[in-house]
Amino acid sequence: AEAAPGSAEKKPPGGPAPSPGAPRVRAPVGSTEAKPPGGPAASSVGGGVPGLLRRLGLLEDSRRRAAELFRWLVAPVEPGEFAGRHWERAPLLVRRGDPGYYAGLFSTADFDAILRSGEVQFGTHLDVTSYAEGVRETHNPVGRALPAVVWDFYQNGCSLRLLNPQAFSATVWHLLSILQEYFGSMAGANTYLTPPGTQGFAPHYDDIEAFVLQLEGKKHWRVYSPRTDTEVLPQFSSANLTQAELGKPVLEVVLEAGDLLYFPRGFIHQGDCLPDAHSLHITVSSYQRNSWGDLLEKLLPAALQMALEEDVEYRQGLPMGYLGYMGVANSDAADTHRTAFVEKLQRLMKKLVDYAPIDAAVDQRAKSFLHDCLPPVLTQSEKQLSVYGFPAQWQDGSPRNVDILVTKDTEVRLLRHGIIRLCNEEAGVMLYYTTENSRVYHKEEPKYLEIDPEYTDSIEFLLSSYPNHVTVDTLPCGTLDDKISLATLLFEKGILTTKKPLVQV
Repeated sequence: AEAAPGSAEKKPPGGPAPSPGAPRVRAPVGSTEAKPPGGPAASSVGGGVPGLLRRLGLLEDSRRRAAELFRWLVAPVEPGEFAGRHWERAPLLVRRGDPGYYAGLFSTADFDAILRSGEVQFGTHLDVTSYAEGVRETHNPVGRALPAVVWDFYQNGCSLRLLNPQAFSATVWHLLSILQEYFGSMAGANTYLTPPGTQGFAPHYDDIEAFVLQLEGKKHWRVYSPRTDTEVLPQFSSANLTQAELGKPVLEVVLEAGDLLYFPRGFIHQGDCLPDAHSLHITVSSYQRNSWGDLLEKLLPAALQMALEEDVEYRQGLPMGYLGYMGVANSDAADTHRTAFVEKLQRLMKKLVDYAPIDAAVDQRAKSFLHDCLPPVLTQSEKQLSVYGFPAQWQDGSPRNVDILVTKDTEVRLLRHGIIRLCNEEAGVMLYYTTENSRVYHKEEPKYLEIDPEYTDSIEFLLSSYPNHVTVDTLPCGTLDDKISLATLLFEKGILTTKKPLVQV
């Protein structure tokens, strides 16, 4: 499947999804007019994508940044229309007629520079692939991906897939770190560089919501509806499929630079290059294993454990002799004992809902999401107001500006709304956070602080107050020393910023 482990492709909430319908196609609309942050459909015009990200950084609320970036991603389609008509339902094609729409996001020049950094390894970071005469092959050597070797593969008709480009590109990292807050689910990416007249992958479907951004050149895409009900919104990606297993495409199009193609998980797709142009695209992905069923996998075992602890009926023994009238061999038998057994089991299952710790299960999924997350990208202003810009240094033979002096009058706020999660666990109250995560998927263990239960109200107060600043003295916990201690701890972990720099330099 095109999605690499850890680069799951996901989606925004769109309500219950009916059976997939016909794709929605947008005619050419030209360049989107540049708008100031917060206006409808901010464009990449004027500084390209890096300029757009800088302008979004002027918004105080990280949730608005995420919403505006997604609006830009699907423009000129409105996010509400996208959620109602396409999300988990049907493909969307947006033709923009603007080759510079994604300017500065990623390029072949960036790809070449990454190869020359010496950090790229075959298999771990880069896949070399081909698909010809119905056969999909991977050609990864062992070891470092040297430019001379990589470009020789490309020259001989192989496609190049860079896994997790956010680990190498600051701009891709920045884009995904904002989008993940919109989705409430991991946002990942892969880039694909394909030589003219070739195809790198067999037709297949993925377990992610896919947004294909055409960065350079052109690519011919064919998208097919799920073949059966079981392939609608699948939990897992498919194996490689043959052309004989496909029907007629519901969408066939040539993407050009600046265009967007979205298709839900379960939609079979394949892309090949025309003879006269190479293709570079990035697939942004989300919503891998983020379904109701995935939540229930967490919830039902917890509900059963609670029921066993609190309700003696769940601990009572099974009836003697039940093996004689239950089981597949007895499924057609008319037996009063069998009827009673099934009715009792159905009643216990229904009663299980009363023991379901729904909020705790959601918190556990949120904990996993925070482990998946990229660390936030700080604006220059945020750096100055956080521990990352604190001017501690060695100067004139000794450390200078080391003490973090938080007082009752210091005004603080969360760095981002989505960077923390409180979870009640057996070991205590844990505060999970993302500021120390790695740009490499799951390179680090989950980051958390064990919090004194008396501090939970203060954490919730900071969440509800965001994006406004509050004085340390207003935190709803014990003594002033407690308030200062908590604020200092959160500041040192990069979770809090201050309204004014703590040290004037």
